[in-house]
Amino acid sequence: MNKILPEVSVWYQELASGALFEVVAIDEPNSTIEYQLVDGELGEYDLNTWRQLTISEAEAPEDWRTPFELNSEDQAYSDQVFVPENLSGALLDIEPDSLDLGDDFQII
Repeated sequence: MNKILPEVSVWYQELASGALFEVVAIDEPNSTIEYQLVDGELGEYDLNTWRQLTISEAEAPEDWRTPFELNSEDQAYSDQVFVPENLSGALLDIEPDSLDLGDDFQII
């Protein structure tokens, strides 16, 4: 029986098949662990299945971004926000509706 607790963003290797996967989410109310294989395929284990796996923690593979087809240019700008130089146009004239949440709150 497996005693390793799943952690989000940690890579594991299933020893029986050799499959590498990363835990991407843990849904505690439903007792499920969502994972993503190196090729990008998503899957889910229930807690009982997780405990039956023969796994060990593993290093993230060097080419784990390959399924997402990110090249070096995409990686360089992935965290930057692009703002156009000319912010003109019809969308700038639209004013948001106000949302009245009572006397204490008002979102504009």
